[in-house]
Amino acid sequence: MSLPAKRKAVYDDLYSLPEHMTGEIIEGELHAFPRPHYRHGLLTSRLNSKIGPPYDFGDGGGPGGWVVIVEPEVMFGENLLVPDLAGWRKERLPAPPAGNWTTEAPDWVCEILSPSTFRIDRVRKMPIYAAHGVPYLWLIDPIAKVLETFQLKDGAWMVMGNYGDKDKVRAQPFHEVEIDLGSLWWEG
Repeated sequence: MSLPAKRKAVYDDLYSLPEHMTGEIIEGELHAFPRPHYRHGLLTSRLNSKIGPPYDFGDGGGPGGWVVIVEPEVMFGENLLVPDLAGWRKERLPAPPAGNWTTEAPDWVCEILSPSTFRIDRVRKMPIYAAHGVPYLWLIDPIAKVLETFQLKDGAWMVMGNYGDKDKVRAQPFHEVEIDLGSLWWEG
């Protein structure tokens, strides 16, 4: 007996998700996740407050020239991913996309790991980011209090640094600004 072919998920399938869920399409499958935990959300907000002003606006003598967005929708071929944070150099994304998503690969992606997403972030999404030429990727575990930074080299992720707890970090592509990791954690 043969089973009917499974239909690939499409963007319109996201509209069927409950409002409290975030959806992604990975290799034709629709994945739905609950809104992030407070620890996750606070870390995203705090990291954006460290990176956004100097890179988005040029505040504090920062270089400017970036657009940093929380939870953007990015279409990578048939995959629709929603990184926790992503940044584009302004010359690559000079205006907002016409719709809800862009096909322009970010210059930097940050995934905040959680028990419900860490396997998908590491095993499914990292290869998609690499295949589409995202040059920098950060993975942050708010429970373990660890930041891992990666750079794409010859199509593969190269670990650039592992940091934890209260380390003070200058990491590509935002190396001009020092980030005190201790200020990102809920428990500080």
